[in-house]
Amino acid sequence: MAQGTGTVEAVPVGGGAPPPHRSGESPPQVLHGRRSWRQALRKDWRLYTFLVLPVLFFVIFKYLPMAGNIIAFRRFRPGSSVFGDEWVGFYYFEMFIQNQQFWTVFWNTVILGLLTLAICFPLPIVLALMLNELRSRRFKKIVQTISYLPHFMSIVIVAGLVLQITSVPGTVNQIVTAFGGDAVAFMQQPDWFRTIYVSSEVWQTVGWGTILYLAALTTIDDQLYEASRIDGANRWQQTWHITLPGIRPTMMVLLILNIGSFMAVGFEKVLLLQNPLIYSTGDVISTYLYRVGIQSAQFSYGTAIGLFEALIGLVLVLTANFASRRLVGASLW
Repeated sequence: MAQGTGTVEAVPVGGGAPPPHRSGESPPQVLHGRRSWRQALRKDWRLYTFLVLPVLFFVIFKYLPMAGNIIAFRRFRPGSSVFGDEWVGFYYFEMFIQNQQFWTVFWNTVILGLLTLAICFPLPIVLALMLNELRSRRFKKIVQTISYLPHFMSIVIVAGLVLQITSVPGTVNQIVTAFGGDAVAFMQQPDWFRTIYVSSEVWQTVGWGTILYLAALTTIDDQLYEASRIDGANRWQQTWHITLPGIRPTMMVLLILNIGSFMAVGFEKVLLLQNPLIYSTGDVISTYLYRVGIQSAQFSYGTAIGLFEALIGLVLVLTANFASRRLVGASLW
């Protein structure tokens, strides 16, 4: 429709291609990415302000302390420069590599991390699948609330409960003696530490881990289950061919994150549960670092061990992410 000297052209609706420009007219201007980013920031600046505090937190408490890793290669003395006095190269790395006590705590960490990963990772998936099959929503909410309630308890309280239950006059030994057995000093025997630690991790973390999987289960299309029932699939076949593939991306992302924290076995709980009698199985890298780095003031030596542990975690994350992307198609990046 023409009006005056200008014309109004119809624009396709629904995201179609814009009409071609006439000869002699300049083509429509395309916004560059830089300009469009500025427009988005100007339009939604209130939302972006929520990123200020998290970014400051990570910069101050995560990235700036990385500069302190330089003292792993320099000799640090209290009261001198924060970046050390003199360059010593890989002296502290050779120091802990030749230390047999370090390799003892290293393998303790690996074994405890493997046990935690192998047991605590699949159990939330199993519990989420079981809760998903419940028909009573009220009973489902009660079970879910009871299961993830221990997550909100302080580590100190959890460690206190574990020590109380496993003590000689504790609940476990009362049950053992009631059936005619002899009381066992669980926390004084190295062979029992890993079992007790992993059991407490299961009790504290499994219920909370089901929340993400239950949220992922709600995204699966119900029509897939209806079609499978028409084809004669039973509940096990539906779980294997529909449910598990539906939550597989969530499973892989959480697996990569758990592998990344594989070497960082819970410092607080291990420190609160351990004692010198169970160091042979209960001493891990984080508690060993606390003793030699903080209590013994060997800061450069402790920094070298911490940097070594961080490099192992980085390699594990990169490897797991690459393998997940190639095999499953789901990854963190």
